[in-house]
Amino acid sequence: MDYLKIPKYFASSMLIYFAMNNPLSAQNKDLNNLKDPRLEVVSSFDKSQPIGVSVSSDNRVFVSFPKREPYTMGLAEIVNGKRTAFPSAKNGEDPILKQTDFINVQDIYVDTKDVLWGLDSKPASNSSIFGKGSSDEKDGGKFTLYGIDLADQNSVSKYVFEDLDKEKSALNDVRVDTEKHMAYFSDPGQAGIVVLDLKTGKTRTVLKNSRFTKADPKVVLSYQGKEMRDAKGNPFKSNVNGIALTKDNKWFYFKPINAHHLYRIETQYLVDRELSDKELISKIEDMGEVGITHGLVADKEGNIYLTTSLDYSIRRLTPEGSLEMVVQDSRLIWPDSLGVGSDGYLYFSSAQMQLLQNWNNGEDRVEYPFKVYRVKML
Repeated sequence: MDYLKIPKYFASSMLIYFAMNNPLSAQNKDLNNLKDPRLEVVSSFDKSQPIGVSVSSDNRVFVSFPKREPYTMGLAEIVNGKRTAFPSAKNGEDPILKQTDFINVQDIYVDTKDVLWGLDSKPASNSSIFGKGSSDEKDGGKFTLYGIDLADQNSVSKYVFEDLDKEKSALNDVRVDTEKHMAYFSDPGQAGIVVLDLKTGKTRTVLKNSRFTKADPKVVLSYQGKEMRDAKGNPFKSNVNGIALTKDNKWFYFKPINAHHLYRIETQYLVDRELSDKELISKIEDMGEVGITHGLVADKEGNIYLTTSLDYSIRRLTPEGSLEMVVQDSRLIWPDSLGVGSDGYLYFSSAQMQLLQNWNNGEDRVEYPFKVYRVKML
């Protein structure tokens, strides 16, 4: 039997959860015409889909793009509202990383020491959350983690996951613990959490196929009465996906997309190689029901921001356990990755996943151009 800790304070979030998941309340609210005047466009990208978003301590905004046509770059910095390839060339010399070095930049994260980490992740076809046939990697996935010091851009750390099960893995999101020199990844392919030791380059996978990391098969995403299914009728499904690391490196939050509960565990236990999965499970705390969510991020106050595509919104879970609405706007079509700026803004991508051809019988229903937004945090 699995045992876990349940905080006493998550009951207040339940009211908001049931309100947002009640079909009758959704019918009484015209979700397609929601507008928040605070919402600002940071940059637009025509038909290039933004996925990862992260922000440095001095509010430099970075965006990653998966390798889908039309493809121009995998990693960019937004400068004066325009994307520019990052890293950039200096003094006429080639950049320390070229755009041609990237395979598929899935996620990015600026850590507390202003190192930008880029997760280059191309899972094997049978492990991708986009279904079989969405990747041309037949024999195994390809994964690389790059770390670029934003202060000088003169050096790159590189990890290639030699001991990872590349036939099953599908590394998705990354967070880096600057205190313990560890990186944490969601791996929906293995339905687990991958822990990378940045000193040795060795990994281990924990909580694999646990009820905390596996998608609930009964939870199927649905938009305007239409379930999100591929051409063969398979529903979109993702095991553990969104993750967050608090700024003090103490708490690691995680959940599958197709699940309703948010969980957390102290990082001191995640990095302890002596603990078995059974012992780790006893350290997990259930933060309550928060609905279907995608990206997660933490701010310096300990708030956890959660995006959801079902009602075009971003909410945050406070340290006291309250679930608060931050922004709700019909332009937030699958709000995904987020970054918190010291300028008081929350930055995030709108990935429009449910409108891609994969889930619409080959019809492209995306509302171009793709955009990254920001909103002043409450």
